[in-house]
Amino acid sequence: MSEKQNPLASAPLGGLIAKFAVPAVISMLVSALYNIVDQIFIGQGVGMLGNAATNIAFPVSIIATATALLLGIGSASNYNLEMGAGKEKRASEIAGTGLSMLVISGTVIGVVILLFLEPLLHVFGATKDVLPYALDYTGITALGLPFFVLTTGGNHIIRADRSPTYSMVCMLTGAILNTILDPVFIFVFHWGIKGAAAATIIGQIVSGLLVILYFAKFRNMELKASSFRPKGEYLKAIAALGMASCFNQIAMAVVQIAMNNTLRHYGASSAYGSDIPLACVGVISKVNSVFMAICIGISQGCQPIWGFNYGAKNYERVRGTYKRAAVLCTAIATLFFLCFQIFPRQIVSIFGTGSEAYFHFADRYLKIFMFMTFANGIQPMSSGFFTSIGKARLGIVMSLTRQVLFLLPLILIFPLFMGIDGVMYAGPIADAAAASLAVIFAVRELRKMK
Repeated sequence: MSEKQNPLASAPLGGLIAKFAVPAVISMLVSALYNIVDQIFIGQGVGMLGNAATNIAFPVSIIATATALLLGIGSASNYNLEMGAGKEKRASEIAGTGLSMLVISGTVIGVVILLFLEPLLHVFGATKDVLPYALDYTGITALGLPFFVLTTGGNHIIRADRSPTYSMVCMLTGAILNTILDPVFIFVFHWGIKGAAAATIIGQIVSGLLVILYFAKFRNMELKASSFRPKGEYLKAIAALGMASCFNQIAMAVVQIAMNNTLRHYGASSAYGSDIPLACVGVISKVNSVFMAICIGISQGCQPIWGFNYGAKNYERVRGTYKRAAVLCTAIATLFFLCFQIFPRQIVSIFGTGSEAYFHFADRYLKIFMFMTFANGIQPMSSGFFTSIGKARLGIVMSLTRQVLFLLPLILIFPLFMGIDGVMYAGPIADAAAASLAVIFAVRELRKMK
C-alpha cells in the first residue's frame, strides 16, 4: 500500500489516534482486568491471604508479559517501519516469525514455572501462611501462559495489520468470560482461589483462539506457511525494537520481587507484620496497573502512526502525534492522582475487608507511594515512542529509568534508615526523576526530525 493510500500517512491525526488508541487502551485495560477481577473476587471470597498470594504470583504474569511484548511490539514496530518503507514481503515475514515465537516461548515459560513452582514462589517473597494459596493459584494459571503470551503479543501484530477493533475484541471476550466465571467458581462452586485461577485460564484460552482465527481467516497481510519458520535475521530485528518494552516488564518483575522481600523483612519488625504489607501492595499494584494500562495503550495505539510516518520521513505527523499523546497521558495521570489522594480507603475497600491496621497501611502507601502519579504517563509513553521510530537503545534506556535506575536502589536503601516507610517514599522520588529524563530525551529527539 502506498503512502497516499495508507490512512496512517494522510488521515487527520485526532481521529486516527482515537481509532488506534481507543482499542489499544481497551485491550490493555482488559489485560489488567484479568488481575484486577481476580483480586476483587479473591479478596471478597478468600480474604487477605488470597490477595497476598496473587501479589506473590504477579511476577509470573509480568515475565510472561515481558516475553509477549518483546516479540509482539518488536514484530509490530518492524512491520510498520517496513511497510512505511514499501517492503511489504519482508514486513509479513517478520510478523510470521514473531507469531511462531510467541507460541514457542509461551509454552516454554509455562513448563518452567510448573517444574520449579515452589522454589520460585519462595524467591518471589511468599510467607508460610501465603504459600499454599500461591501454589494453588500459580500452578493453575501457568497452564494458560501459552495462550496468554500469544494473545498479548499477537494483538500488537493485529493492530499493526490495521485491525485495532478485532484486537480489542480478542482481549475483551476473554476478560468478560473471566469476570462471569470468577464469582461462579468462587462463590457457587466454592473452589476458592483455584476457581479464580480456572476462570482466568479459560478466558485466556478463548482469547488465544480468537488471535489464531484472525491470522487464519481475517488478516490483511500476506502470510505463507514458510513465513512462520523463525529466521535469525528477523528475530534480531524483532528483539532490537521489542527489547525496551521487555526490559521494562522484567524490571517491574525484579522490583516486585525485591519489594515483596523487603516488605516481608521490614514488615515483620513493624506494627503491621509481614502479611498486611504484602496484601496491601498487591492490591495497589493492581490499581496502578489500570492507570499504566491506559498510558501504555495510548502509546501502543500511536505506534503504527509513529512507525509508518517515521519510515516514510513524514516527521511533522510524528511530532504532532507525540504531542497529542503526551497531553492525553498527562490529563489521565492527573485524574488518577486526584483519585489516589482523595479516595484511598474507598479504592482499597473494593478488594475486600481487613483490619484497621490493614487499611491504615493501605491509605498511607497509596497516598505516599503514588504521590507523583500526575507525572507518570510520560515515561512509558516516551519509551514506546522511541521504540516505534527505531531508536531501540534509547527506548531500552527509557524503559529502565524508573524501575532499575531509580526505584530498585531506593527501595533497598531507604528502609535501612526509615524501616517499612522507606518503601513508600522511594516511589515518588523515582517517578519524578524518570519523568524528567523522559521529557528531556523526547524533546531532544523531536527537535532532530527535519
